[in-house]
Amino acid sequence: MSSGSQEDDVRHFPAVLVAIHGAGGPGVRGGMFGLCTEQDLFRVPHGPLPIPSRPWSDISIDFVTGLPVSQGNTTVLTVVDRFSKMVRFIALPKLPSAKETAEVMMTNVFRVHGFPKDIISDRGPQFVSRFWREFCRLIGAKASLTSGYHPEANGQTERLNQQLETGLWCLVSQNPSTWSKHLVWVEYAHNSLPTSATGFSPFNCAFGYQPPLFPDNELEVSVPSTHAMVRRCRRIWAAARQVLIRQGDRVKRTADCKRRPAPAYQPGQRVWLSAKDLCLKFPSRKLAPRFVGPFPVTRLVGLAAVRLRLPRSLRVHPTFHVSQVKPAKESPMVPAGAPPPPPEVVDGGPVYKVKQLLAVRNRGRQFLVDWEGYGPEERQWIPSRHIVDPSLIDDFYRDHPELSGPSGVGPRGGGTVTPR
Repeated sequence: MSSGSQEDDVRHFPAVLVAIHGAGGPGVRGGMFGLCTEQDLFRVPHGPLPIPSRPWSDISIDFVTGLPVSQGNTTVLTVVDRFSKMVRFIALPKLPSAKETAEVMMTNVFRVHGFPKDIISDRGPQFVSRFWREFCRLIGAKASLTSGYHPEANGQTERLNQQLETGLWCLVSQNPSTWSKHLVWVEYAHNSLPTSATGFSPFNCAFGYQPPLFPDNELEVSVPSTHAMVRRCRRIWAAARQVLIRQGDRVKRTADCKRRPAPAYQPGQRVWLSAKDLCLKFPSRKLAPRFVGPFPVTRLVGLAAVRLRLPRSLRVHPTFHVSQVKPAKESPMVPAGAPPPPPEVVDGGPVYKVKQLLAVRNRGRQFLVDWEGYGPEERQWIPSRHIVDPSLIDDFYRDHPELSGPSGVGPRGGGTVTPR
């Protein structure tokens, strides 16, 4: 989608957004879509999040996906009020776009609770889009994004998602396609139970009172279908309540037991980067290295994230939570690795040695190159015309007979590639 069409979509939101946009607000920048700086991308305060001043002023949102089809729905949007711990569970047919997410929030959350001051989310495509940033700016909310591959930064919503999935599984394990019918009662049960953080139920904390639950004594009714419906709702609510009580804060306690204080990093220090969430090509994922690098730290971002100098081939944002890195320690028993070999000069230009070709793709026939003396993070897709030694290509197709390769065998050379 072009920036122009995104701008038109935002301007066609309800008139209240246009009024807010026209009136301006704190932090409003010139231009509809300004450049996104690192400060814009990492707005979640590192360390403990500040305590909100009122209900629904600070919220966190996330998605639960991959659920079985239930009344046409496969996804749940979870919204948490960080002050009262009140939640909203919204069933959706699929993972929404940025515009669809904004519309769902307007219809289901903002019209009831008003606009928040801060919205915390992960780095899903909906939330890093220019549309979402501009939407948040128009309603006067700060779009806070968690640091890379660190879901604990949005811990309330992440734990809630796990509890929701477990709770739904306990309730509908015999008939999974009915989960959407139970969703509203799981939400009601959650908002009725006291939380460990406040000692009050979310209802009580947000509204100042506990909405009445089902009466203890069943009244006599003259319409059996009405009685059956109320009993069914009561049964679902009671089951959901028991599931949530048993779960409690089990996920949080487990995470806290495993968490250790992170070391203090300094600019210039070399660190290893976890390969768990990196898109690296390996013949066997189980035998792949757990860390790549080491890479130098270029700067500290807050108290819990570092910015690294990464090769362009990785194509990831260079700022990571400290849980994703570890110091590169040197000792006589584990000496520092040898520096990568410099390129050879052939016909006046640099040429790099190739260890092997790992894969091929049909983008002008490109090969994934594993460079001699370089780590897996440096692997790159290289057009076949830049591969000096054609026998590398022949050897690749001999090792992968299931792939259709070029005919003929070229002369064997030095296994090199022209500049990367």
